[in-house]
Amino acid sequence: MRIKTVVIDDEPDAVNFICSIIHDHCPELEVAGIAHSAAEGESVIRRSKPALVFLDVEMPMGNGFDLLTRFPEKEFDVIFVTAFDHYAIRAIKFSAVDYILKPIRIREFTESVNKYLLTRLNESQNIPSYDLLLENLRAPVPLKLAISAFGGVEYLTIADIIRIESDGSYSHFFMRNGRKIMVSRNLKEYHELLNDHSFFRAHHSHLINLMYVKRFMRLEGIIELEDGSRVPVSRSKKTLFLHHMSQISK
Repeated sequence: MRIKTVVIDDEPDAVNFICSIIHDHCPELEVAGIAHSAAEGESVIRRSKPALVFLDVEMPMGNGFDLLTRFPEKEFDVIFVTAFDHYAIRAIKFSAVDYILKPIRIREFTESVNKYLLTRLNESQNIPSYDLLLENLRAPVPLKLAISAFGGVEYLTIADIIRIESDGSYSHFFMRNGRKIMVSRNLKEYHELLNDHSFFRAHHSHLINLMYVKRFMRLEGIIELEDGSRVPVSRSKKTLFLHHMSQISK
């Protein structure tokens, strides 16, 4: 049995293109309904009861997030469709919710569908948190980060992260309560996400929360954090590190 799917986008050309990709490249999916607004989308979802919804973020008369709030108990998964520069893209990334960028590319679309299918087959895979997404959207900057830890998904309060250390294609989170969490994503991804949260890439293997810096040993080029850990600072980063710290301490 194919997976019932709904496509919601205010642009008819986008709806038609998504439907054509599903027809030609995604035999596991079946388009059970389409809509061109949030209000129409709510009606189509309630009527067709899909397992998957492709949801445009920005629509007139209510956006995609407004639509989600109308379903407190969400019995469907969502893949967002959004422009690259949309204000919500960071909140989507922080919440580990999948998305496709406009203009839509067939390869990226099918990769997203395959990831969704894998999640359905493997119960240990990520379970998206749309409530976390909506919470992050309401805040000036996202307050929580969803990470794919072994055995499921964890939602970390960003202010409780002391540092993140690279281990090849893995990253180790060191938390304020002493926990250490290993995640199968590289440090570069978290550097990009946390760049606006007082985090600093002191070394190619270390991303630190500047709010937990205890002291800087200038001669050794070492930062000591409040949990007692010590992190090296690259020579090229010393001046920038001291600048950031001077801004924080004002």
